[in-house]
Amino acid sequence: MSQVNNSAIHCINPDCARPYPQPWGNKFCNSCGANLQLLDRYVPLQPLGSGGFAQIYTVWDTIAQTEKVLKVLIESSPKALELFVQEAEILCHLQHPGVPQVDICGHFQVELSHPKPRKLSCLVMEKIDGLTLEEIQKLYPQGCPQALILNWLLQAIDILNHLHSRKIIHRDIKPSNIMLRTKSTFSRGAVRGDQLVLIDFGGVKQVSSSMLRFPSRSTRLFSSGYSPPEQLTGMSVGPQADFYALGRTMIELLTAKNPADLEDPATGELHWRHLVDVKPKLGDLLEEMVKTDVRSRPVSATAIGKRLANISQAPAVSVFSQVGQNVQKTFSKITHQVNNTTSPLSNFWQKFKGVGTQVTTAFAQATSQTVLFTVKTFITTILACLSTIWAMLLASIGALFGTILGLLLANNTIWGKQLSAYIANQLPGVLNNTNNVSGSEIILFATAGLGIAWSLTISGAFGQKRRYFVASIMSMIGYGLGWVVLAAMTSPAGNIIPKVTASGLTGLILTAVSFLTLGLGLRSHHIVHAIISAFGTALTFALLINLGILSPSLFDFLLSKETLSLAPSVIFFSFLGIFNSFYLAISHYLVVPWLKFLGWK
Repeated sequence: MSQVNNSAIHCINPDCARPYPQPWGNKFCNSCGANLQLLDRYVPLQPLGSGGFAQIYTVWDTIAQTEKVLKVLIESSPKALELFVQEAEILCHLQHPGVPQVDICGHFQVELSHPKPRKLSCLVMEKIDGLTLEEIQKLYPQGCPQALILNWLLQAIDILNHLHSRKIIHRDIKPSNIMLRTKSTFSRGAVRGDQLVLIDFGGVKQVSSSMLRFPSRSTRLFSSGYSPPEQLTGMSVGPQADFYALGRTMIELLTAKNPADLEDPATGELHWRHLVDVKPKLGDLLEEMVKTDVRSRPVSATAIGKRLANISQAPAVSVFSQVGQNVQKTFSKITHQVNNTTSPLSNFWQKFKGVGTQVTTAFAQATSQTVLFTVKTFITTILACLSTIWAMLLASIGALFGTILGLLLANNTIWGKQLSAYIANQLPGVLNNTNNVSGSEIILFATAGLGIAWSLTISGAFGQKRRYFVASIMSMIGYGLGWVVLAAMTSPAGNIIPKVTASGLTGLILTAVSFLTLGLGLRSHHIVHAIISAFGTALTFALLINLGILSPSLFDFLLSKETLSLAPSVIFFSFLGIFNSFYLAISHYLVVPWLKFLGWK
């Protein structure tokens, strides 16, 4: 809140006579009476500008305690409202670091009464603080470095691949609509891995396969110099429209010239290759992307991504390559001396020189590639091991705190005891043997799972998203159901003390670990991760039991409140978290990469 001017609020009513400044803390505008605390959460601070039919504001989120962006539709036409609602619905369902994230409650309406009753459609999304590519281009009056262009193009294609896979066409790609996520990380002249974000989805369009097969008319929305011919004429557009606009954007950044200044008036083709020294393959790709004929452009973002990956691979430079070059230089010197003599040895030497050079070059290349691969593999393995150890350590710590919290809640709080009693009253309808069950066991399991889930989320060891809420819910459900499965597979009704069986323990682990893993927000192959981590953990416990190292009776305390104690519970849940982390690492670093290599995306 330190960076927020807490003395002024901006009214979002477009007809307000005096929208700014409004006193901080006011709920209603002093001038027009409009609501100043939207949804009792968002406080408008200042306008950022306008885009299309909307006005953009910076707002303060009083719950998240951070600045966000508010987009307010000020145009009253039905078409503008349709486009605005479409943008909101699409953004709400996109989950990609290159797309602004919209709050769960971020799409809403504000009712106004002055000067006449009306409703303003609003959309709240995260604030991207970085520079646009249009602003960055001003730092390079002679054109941006090729390495930067290649980096940005790779990221932009990844974003488009995410959109196009969901049948979403952006339709308004240009330098001002592509931003770096943070301003402070960009430094002039340096090639950084700064995250690009595609903004302004006001012209976004969701298409179907039938629309792509049978083109029809669509709303005319274009940006001069970037939109393709089919979009300018109002025809139905597909993914190739975004490729065209992105290609022209990158050419402008390379040449520091507006595409309109490079365009042939007769054909519409761009003449730019003579202005910059660019990799031939990159230049060819950009020229294909900006072809006027849709059929001449690349067919998909995946195809472009593969070509870019090939272009971005730099040749390996190593000691062995240098050795090969030195040997070739030596051969050249000897050849020069031999060629200056007239003897039968010259003919033999010419043949020997050719073979020797080829052998030397092949040996140097093979050796350098082998060494580089070995070093890279070794470093990757070490980092993966350290990351896995970190996750296992955090999982055990999370299990400790979760277990302590569960025991305290269940046994030392009034509402915990009430919840335990409520659960115990519901269990007879599910379980046969509930003589020695109090309901506090489920509370213990749920909080232990919560601790492990939060720890694994914090670790970030497996590229997972930081979805604390989803991870919390899924882990508590999984561990709670896991206990129910364990109790359901115990000894038959009538026993005074329930006895844990190997099958019951296996059912508990499979249920708890699979649910927790699915809630972690892993980037892909969620089912694969869940299966491997759940079955790996269960098989490990089963192996320990078969070897006599563990006995199912050691876990009887999990089914009885009378024997619930801190140390055994911490040990059990810690091992669950550790084994879960270990098999997640096996899945993340070994199994899933092989599946991707075999084509399972």
